[in-house]
Amino acid sequence: MLKSLKRQNHKLSSPEGQIEVLDDIESINISSFEDKMEGIGLYPLKPTNIEIFQVNVGKMCNQVCAHCHVDAGPDRKEIMTRETMQACIDAIRDTNIQTVDLTGGAPEMNPNFRWFVEELSELGKHIIVRCNLTIILANPKYNDLPEFFRKHNVNVVSSLPYFTAKRTDAQRGDGVFDKSIKALKMLNEVGYGKEGSGLKLDLVYNPAGAFLPGDQHTLTSQFKRKLLEYDIVFNDLFAITNLPVSRFLEYLVKTEKYEDYMNELVNAFNPMAAEGVMCRNTLSVSWDGYLYDCDFNQMLELKVNAPSHISEFDIEALQKRDIILNQHCYGCTAGAGSSCGGATT
Repeated sequence: MLKSLKRQNHKLSSPEGQIEVLDDIESINISSFEDKMEGIGLYPLKPTNIEIFQVNVGKMCNQVCAHCHVDAGPDRKEIMTRETMQACIDAIRDTNIQTVDLTGGAPEMNPNFRWFVEELSELGKHIIVRCNLTIILANPKYNDLPEFFRKHNVNVVSSLPYFTAKRTDAQRGDGVFDKSIKALKMLNEVGYGKEGSGLKLDLVYNPAGAFLPGDQHTLTSQFKRKLLEYDIVFNDLFAITNLPVSRFLEYLVKTEKYEDYMNELVNAFNPMAAEGVMCRNTLSVSWDGYLYDCDFNQMLELKVNAPSHISEFDIEALQKRDIILNQHCYGCTAGAGSSCGGATT
């Protein structure tokens, strides 16, 4: 198996190559995820109710993180246009979708980011922005982001791999931890994370290697205690499993850990987590307006089983669609489950 994976390594940078690796399961004796779901009565997997509209506004980022499933970085040119943003607004205007989750890359680097947030705020939508923290300090034009977020009552979800510099910088780059601490203090200064402010500041933790995250409740307590040493407070912490997609999949293959990691995910399969997978209540929109069941499927270019572009948005068809599954889905159903909002059980 490892030899065949090495031969495929040159293809991993493309979605087709990633799918080929994910589908190459016979020699490691892993049942297909579809069969697993059928065994517990969840195949075909159907949406429950679309409540979250997650929009990737571009793959440009000021960081190049080791395990980024988006393969984001400063050299990426994919950026959502204002026209596509307007199509997103028009699509959800008269629906019951109340939460819009903005991601990237660093979503703030999209030149129309602030306009998009302002328009969504006018609609009365609950807005989540997935902020890598260092963007706030990357350029003076971003220094006022905490105040902008406060003005529009944005729920800031911030990436912080760990509460020490060594582990954070190993995953995200030299100096990232110190910059993240400064940015968190700036968010605290305008009220984020503070009791009674109504300004929600959440953190995201994901493992630095090929293993499942620890207990989310325990991690939250640890992070709160350690970050208080820097006079930093926050609301919740989301523990997210690394899925075998993009850079993390390449890491698994190059370090010959793919087989072990996939077996770990399969052995930790949790039927309760399977019932609560995020693709059942979330719809993912790519920078170019195509629709996906989740942002991991987006990176593999597995479009929805329904009209697949925002220009032909059909909420009824999307509610009835079969959700597309593949081997990477084991990551969302392992242990306590994993979603963009952390553990699902």
